Amino acid sequence: MNFINYNGEILPAVQPVLTTSNRAFKYGDGLFESMRYLKGRLIHADLHAERLQRGMKALKMDGYARLDAHFLTAKVEELVRRNSFGQNARVRFTVYRDSDGLYSPASNQVGYAIEMSKSDESSYINQAQGLIVDVYDEITKPVNILANHKTCNSLVYVMAGIYRKEKSLDEVFILNNNGFLCEAMSANVFVVYKKKLYTPALTEGCIAGIMRSVVMKLAEESKLEVIEAQINPDILNEADEVFLTNASRGIQWVMGFNSKRYFNKVSQTLLGKLNASV
Repeated sequence: MNFINYNGEILPAVQPVLTTSNRAFKYGDGLFESMRYLKGRLIHADLHAERLQRGMKALKMDGYARLDAHFLTAKVEELVRRNSFGQNARVRFTVYRDSDGLYSPASNQVGYAIEMSKSDESSYINQAQGLIVDVYDEITKPVNILANHKTCNSLVYVMAGIYRKEKSLDEVFILNNNGFLCEAMSANVFVVYKKKLYTPALTEGCIAGIMRSVVMKLAEESKLEVIEAQINPDILNEADEVFLTNASRGIQWVMGFNSKRYFNKVSQTLLGKLNASV
């Protein structure tokens, strides 16, 4: 039996815990972190805690100081032991505003939930075949002060996911409301062009990805120039490489976009450095 942590209580994952008054359910009033537990430790716990706290501040939630790296690590390790998951697991930590009220909450206190699944992977996987990706432009992502945070309001990604399945794609690129490259459905985007590494700037509305910042640091340590920019999606037709990053999968290389085919030399090099660092 799988177990979850719901507001500090360890419960069977199949046990109902939410009511219809839950604000994450009713209004998407919450945040979440997707994390990896590898080789017996929570990877980048400090970065995840910092991002979670920034998001809670932005949403005017109380108690963000308590949810630090020590708290995340302790709660995840406790749940790993209860589930007997060993050394490797995938983790989702969700924080929601735990309050009555309609659009205007009665208070800003929070609740949380931790769920996880066992993983047999002790490193980030080097995929044998790259992803086939296309641009999803039916709904664009608004650029605003909430755009960089991983909120529970995820309808843009849900609709992009439906499009991905309809078109039999592996992933899709999402544009911002100005028509520029923003991110992928579940990852940040990097483009290798003329020996430089480009990624959409945070001002373009992309999620402030943990793996995004880690990969940027690894690239700079490798003397590869990294440029955060406003990126026209037309560059995808001329790029040398394209790859995606997120905390769950690490680095995934894109093999094809329309009739364009890409190399994966840079992504392979960075993936090796990433696995060496964890």
